[in-house]
Amino acid sequence: MFVTAVFHPGAAEATPYVTGTLSVGSRTLRYNTPTAMSENTPPEVPVPDYRPVERFWPYVDLPEQPTPEELAQLHPELAEALFGAPKLPFSISLEFSPFDEPGYSRALDLARASAEYREIRAGDSARHRARFYPESALKLRDLFEIVGPFDSTDVLVDDKPVPYARELWLPLMWMLIR
Repeated sequence: MFVTAVFHPGAAEATPYVTGTLSVGSRTLRYNTPTAMSENTPPEVPVPDYRPVERFWPYVDLPEQPTPEELAQLHPELAEALFGAPKLPFSISLEFSPFDEPGYSRALDLARASAEYREIRAGDSARHRARFYPESALKLRDLFEIVGPFDSTDVLVDDKPVPYARELWLPLMWMLIR
């Protein structure tokens, strides 16, 4: 059997035809039938005459790893989710919002003097977080006396809110004061 694909020039769209001869016994059959392209045949894609350069100017080369300053600015919960829980000793943190009272500047000074101080910004609001370890229980109590009366103050045990943190954990820490 002889099969060829012929395209007829001049047609609005080139239509493929299959032509051939089929011999059965002493008879020879000729055929010329139009065929559609198979659905599995990929379309022809033009090959570009050039290859783009591998550099992407004017973009800046960014480091693949975050800098220590960027890691320090991460929210503690996000840092824990990304890198796992850090190996830190037991701590109690006070997180409070800015307030318009005369003790605000003293509260900020005490918070900045803590073992770890962070200012967490979300949009136009800010919160202050100060971490205290058991050896600085007196500083924790001094700061809590200023910011404790406000409802926006959160007490966190190992950076997590726990039940009865104000009523149970803070008095336990104050028992360490000598």
